Amino acid sequence: MKLAYWMYAGPAHIGTLRIASSFKNVHAIMHAPLGDDYFNVMRSMLSRERNFTPVTTSVVDRNVLARGSQEKVVDNITRKDAEEHPDLIVLTPTCTSSILQEDLHNFVERAQLEAKSDVMLADVNHYRFNELQAADRTLHQIVQYYIEKARKKGELPEGKTEKPSVNIIGTSTLGFHNQHDCTELKRLMADLGIEVNTIIPEGASVSELKKMPRAWFNLVPYRELGLMAAVYLQEQFGTPYIDITPMGVVETARCIRKIQQVINEQGADVDYEDFINEQTLHVSQAAWFSRSIDCQNLTGKKAVVFGDNTHAAAVTKILAREMGIHVVWAGTYCKYDADWFREQVSEYCDEVLITDDHGEIGDAIARVEPSAIFGTQMERHVGKRLDIPCGVIASPIHVQNFPIGYKPFLGYEGTNQITDLIYNSFTLGMEDHLLEIFGGHDTKEVITKGISADSDLNWTKDGQAELNKIPGFVRGKVKRNTEKFARDRGFKEINAEVLYAAKEAVGA
Repeated sequence: MKLAYWMYAGPAHIGTLRIASSFKNVHAIMHAPLGDDYFNVMRSMLSRERNFTPVTTSVVDRNVLARGSQEKVVDNITRKDAEEHPDLIVLTPTCTSSILQEDLHNFVERAQLEAKSDVMLADVNHYRFNELQAADRTLHQIVQYYIEKARKKGELPEGKTEKPSVNIIGTSTLGFHNQHDCTELKRLMADLGIEVNTIIPEGASVSELKKMPRAWFNLVPYRELGLMAAVYLQEQFGTPYIDITPMGVVETARCIRKIQQVINEQGADVDYEDFINEQTLHVSQAAWFSRSIDCQNLTGKKAVVFGDNTHAAAVTKILAREMGIHVVWAGTYCKYDADWFREQVSEYCDEVLITDDHGEIGDAIARVEPSAIFGTQMERHVGKRLDIPCGVIASPIHVQNFPIGYKPFLGYEGTNQITDLIYNSFTLGMEDHLLEIFGGHDTKEVITKGISADSDLNWTKDGQAELNKIPGFVRGKVKRNTEKFARDRGFKEINAEVLYAAKEAVGA
């Protein structure tokens, strides 16, 4: 039921498929019943990519249930091996097919005897982990598989690259603005004189993985994806990793200073302070805008933030620290990493919410009635119902989050994009008001509703008429306050007199 209505993070197999299909020439086979095979459709609809390797479904049907899946799965693996000649085939069950508790390790071992490709099982607990956790684990498993394979064959390169270099870990298909972020990170590294050793998984070949230990450091821009691989590389080769997300002026500068520290400790001699100052003053417009009259008008306005850990934490800091906006509460659906999120945002907001219940988030927004919301597509729908503007800052993704134009969230160009998003979100409510003043709307019908349930009160004709006279950007709030006033006093309908009384009760 939860999946049918709304999930912030999808089931585990979606995370595995995202990783497998991000690599070049890697083929994923999903052991699943019909109904779980929507990944190809979802990806082709959303990501606007010209070419990608489709996922193959090894269908679990009544015949398979009667005699077991082994022969069919092995046949599908060897058939795809012969047809596509991939470097790697990844087998994954779904949470549905996991109920069968089949020995998929044995299936993989049997297929490996006949296949020329490498074959591996994405070993993820589909009952305990969600999409983000499974993606992180699958990426770690693939990196470890090819590092160990190269080590056994004596093909593991020794030593570091001659010049400072980086592995960028965690950009993947169906990630929130990941393609544009990756382009911005490559530009940033080039400006810093740092070579990009590998970028994984998006667009990488598994044959490149053996050269990952040659990098001077690993950069993990998204906390949800890449940390396990980075920790593994640090443990095996002593490669330091940086997990500071360069989002916003302050955090981008902090990330660059950490890069400077890490590479100087390994023999480089760089000083990036002039670069940081130049970018902050002339490339990023965010610092200038924060002192402009437009931004000053936003000072003290109330906002709420919700999303994955990376984006929700970063945007909370930008709002509070760089733009002087009052963050009433900040929240994340990454419950498995709640301690980190609390530590990051506690000093920048009044309250921290950790939940994956969209209804609870909707009610929390309605309770505090912020001037703007910064959240996922779900919070955008909540905002529409409450007449509160919303800027989308995190997955779950929508086709709108794959813009054709260049819109990174990371780096110094990212600071400009985020500033525009924040400013436009706050000022959006005024547009309806001005349209009504100048007759831009054909109707002023009240469309605001509650979040938990539709209104149980009737509005009389004169009450409705008075409500429609109220400017659109505050009408929803007045409607909710009036209905609460009427409900508390036992009124069954709301006329103009009840509306006036409610306004007087709150001193309006």
